[in-house]
Amino acid sequence: MAQRSSSARALLLLLLSGLLMVASVKADTLLSAPLNVTIRDLEGNSAVVTWEILDGDPVIGFSVTQQKRDVRMLRLIQEVNTTTRSCVLWDLDEDTEYIVHVQSLSAEGSSPPSEALVFRTPRESEKMASKSPDENGMEGYDQTAQLRAGELIIIVVVLVMWAGVIVLFCRQYDIIKDNEPNNNKDKAKNSSECSTPEHPQGGLLRSNV
Repeated sequence: MAQRSSSARALLLLLLSGLLMVASVKADTLLSAPLNVTIRDLEGNSAVVTWEILDGDPVIGFSVTQQKRDVRMLRLIQEVNTTTRSCVLWDLDEDTEYIVHVQSLSAEGSSPPSEALVFRTPRESEKMASKSPDENGMEGYDQTAQLRAGELIIIVVVLVMWAGVIVLFCRQYDIIKDNEPNNNKDKAKNSSECSTPEHPQGGLLRSNV
């Protein structure tokens, strides 16, 4: 009986040591949740979520879950074989609150989700109103500059067309001027041929009355 109990205890100790080794290996390969999850470039219909990871984590990708508040439907975005630490959220609704979680991915699995990040998309009218007068003035100046540039291009094109018409007219006028002496010579020759013929003896024929 004593031998059986001692062998059972030895077997139990071996099992416990094996479980501890497996747990330590899993703890070593377990990823940490992403840190400092933030939102930037917030627009009415899009946003960019960024995060950081701990040095040494064997991260090969990420997973982002996006959810409207009070709505059960989730959008899942996953990418692997990448070292990027940002993700674009698109097709968002204006003036809507969203909840975002980020997870790191490795060959062994995924990390725990990050802390929930809650943000609200603005309305386009609110965004325009929040801009400073200088920014609005610069946008107006850019539009005016673009219009002026377009007008200048149109004016230049019209001037080039007029210049081409004038050059063509001058060439035609030169051709006409060059042909005028030849026309005058032809007219003089024709008029001399049509003049009154002289008498063979040098006098004019006269009729006796």
